[in-house]
Amino acid sequence: MVYKKFLSFLVLMFLLLSTTAFLPKSGFDNKELKSNALKGGEELNIEEVYRNLHSDGFGLPKLESFKVALQGFNKLKAQGVVSRNILTLIDFSLSSNIKRLWVIDLDTDTVLIHSLVAHGRNTGEEFANSFSNAAESYKSSLGFYVTGEVYNGKHGKSLRLDGLEKGINDNARNRAVVVHGADYVSDSFIQNNKRLGRSLGCPAVPVEITDDLISAIKDRSCLFIYYPSDSYLHSSKFI
Repeated sequence: MVYKKFLSFLVLMFLLLSTTAFLPKSGFDNKELKSNALKGGEELNIEEVYRNLHSDGFGLPKLESFKVALQGFNKLKAQGVVSRNILTLIDFSLSSNIKRLWVIDLDTDTVLIHSLVAHGRNTGEEFANSFSNAAESYKSSLGFYVTGEVYNGKHGKSLRLDGLEKGINDNARNRAVVVHGADYVSDSFIQNNKRLGRSLGCPAVPVEITDDLISAIKDRSCLFIYYPSDSYLHSSKFI
């Protein structure tokens, strides 16, 4: 009888130890697993959106820049900072001699506009490599913006931008960094000068598409200027 009770006790202990061995070691570990799963899901979702983009003959942005842009857009939309599902992505890691601006309708996953775009004169020659938030630096600023009001200025129809990242681009309105058309943003300028023309810091676009582009992105949509800068990517609160 004693032997049977002892044997039953051993079996019970074995079952208890076997069960607890597979439980999370602590609440922290369990939260970490959930966090990693959510991050993985978000990344997969972004890649799925990218694969489903309809370019209608336009080229697509690099997945690398699109991931960063969509992450930030999602946060800004959730916070109510942007009110439209339109994302403008400018990739300043690319040569200024090729089209590096995309306007994407996220409701239909469609590229609406693919265009040349200028960077600031002190940001680089053909390639952008230096950025600033300072007044009169004549440099472009990286990061996330929300589009402001439309107005007519010295470059004709223009669109104000409000930088959303402190110390990175939040001086944009004071610097008069706006979307506007410019005759130095053209294939003919590239042919004559071996590179695109440059602005005083504005993302200037071809004159012939200015009206359509501004109409497409006005009224508090998201504009993002990308460059693979480690300091920016680690300091941005939207990535």
